[in-house]
Amino acid sequence: MTTKIIVPSLGESVSEATVAKWFKQVGDAVKQDEQLLELETDKVTLEVNAPASGVLTEILVKEGDSVDVGKLLGHIDETAKGGATAKKDEVKPAAPSNPPSAGGSAAPTQSPKEDVKPAAEKAETNKSQPAKKSDGDTQSPAVRKIVAENNIDTGRLQGTGKDGRLTKGDVLNAPAQSAAPAAPKAARPDQPNEERVKMSKLRQVIAKRLKESQNTAAILTTFNEIDMTNVINLRNEYKDAFEKKHGIRLGFMGFFVKAAVHALKEIPAVNAEIDGDSIIYKNHYDIGVAVGTENGLVVPVVRNADQLSLAEIEGEINELAKKARNGTLTMADMSGGTFTVSNGGVYGSLMSTPIINPPQSGILGMHKTEERPIAVKGQVVIRPMMYVALSYDHRIIDGRESVTFLVKIKEAIEDPRRLILGL
Repeated sequence: MTTKIIVPSLGESVSEATVAKWFKQVGDAVKQDEQLLELETDKVTLEVNAPASGVLTEILVKEGDSVDVGKLLGHIDETAKGGATAKKDEVKPAAPSNPPSAGGSAAPTQSPKEDVKPAAEKAETNKSQPAKKSDGDTQSPAVRKIVAENNIDTGRLQGTGKDGRLTKGDVLNAPAQSAAPAAPKAARPDQPNEERVKMSKLRQVIAKRLKESQNTAAILTTFNEIDMTNVINLRNEYKDAFEKKHGIRLGFMGFFVKAAVHALKEIPAVNAEIDGDSIIYKNHYDIGVAVGTENGLVVPVVRNADQLSLAEIEGEINELAKKARNGTLTMADMSGGTFTVSNGGVYGSLMSTPIINPPQSGILGMHKTEERPIAVKGQVVIRPMMYVALSYDHRIIDGRESVTFLVKIKEAIEDPRRLILGL
């Protein structure tokens, strides 16, 4: 009995993945639920396990290939016994007359009596068929809206979506594409002592989303500085008791998430987003916390942060950070954030201008705490100071609101009692 290996569901709104690595080769014996390969999406890495025990008899996709949900990846023969391992890169191609369907099931075998046209006649028939275009029937509502509002000539655009369909990014970049179709840029030859490595799916999407953010939003950044003396003293006084009671370390991120929620309630535009010609104000506070991993930056979300204690926020951040570094984050962990906090200070950054995580309208950047001389009541004193930055979408947030937001953050951190009293 032969069992198919199928691309599983990749999560909400995700339909494509890249085959990152095969852990088995053709001819290898496998056990049910043993990891066969690893898929990489634009957000997470997923394991595909063996659906049955037997011998891996076919691998139909190579490492680096893109696959859709339901794609047939290979076959396991449940009745065979493990033989000699095939060569590492051996891939047995699928039979062209019986390709897998979108759902992973093989298409019915063509009857010998069907389609008996001579090859030349079939070629002429195919030649007469018009090329498939990304017309209005195949475009998403968001794409159709942008096309209509900007009177874009879609006939001059090259779709990068599935089956050549236009994506939102394609039409947002329409002015550059439609002005004059440029010839494809040839890859430059590699020089001595250089190594060419294909960008991971995650890195490609990070690059695309950040550029989309810059192209779409009117991003400005405002700065302030925070005297960290009181929050450092509070942490030093209670960190041992906190860890003993809650089983987690007391960091600074929890204080900043609490301060962000406090400021978002005061300045609701920072917690809103633009949708067409409307503004959606969100009365929930799901705070994204940027986490750096070996594969790139990910932003898991602390849900309903306004309803959590400081200990609960720290616990959520700790668990999400572990999952991020272990590659076990799910789509649900990273969807639906309303605002983001990023801490470049852990890498030594003194100041930066963070980029908004669309469709959000603001992101708070924390930085390195450094002792500096400052004036306090006419005296020069040395204090642990941190620069903070708020990058915001000026289409929805005014300068007064952005500055006030950072002042609220500053006040809450410099006097943590405000967070307890709700001031």
